[in-house]
Amino acid sequence: MSDSNVRERLDRKHERNREQRIEGIKRWVEYIKSNPPEVWGPQQNAIVDGQLDAAQGAGTTAEHQQRVTEVAADILDIKGGPEDASEQGSE
Repeated sequence: MSDSNVRERLDRKHERNREQRIEGIKRWVEYIKSNPPEVWGPQQNAIVDGQLDAAQGAGTTAEHQQRVTEVAADILDIKGGPEDASEQGSE
């Protein structure tokens, strides 16, 4: 098998994963539109808390955590900050 076949398989896998994530996001949006925040809020909090626990359990270094924080700040700067996110949610 040549390297190009491996690359093509990885690209197809990444595209499938991307499509699955987008479908999951669409299902979540429909769910939160059809249920009150009292229902989905605790569920979302449990997911976020689980992700944070997993990240802490992964034993990342302080340098890695700092890098993630910097990347997140860069993304917010590019998107115009948290104000943009709240404006998008109110539409």
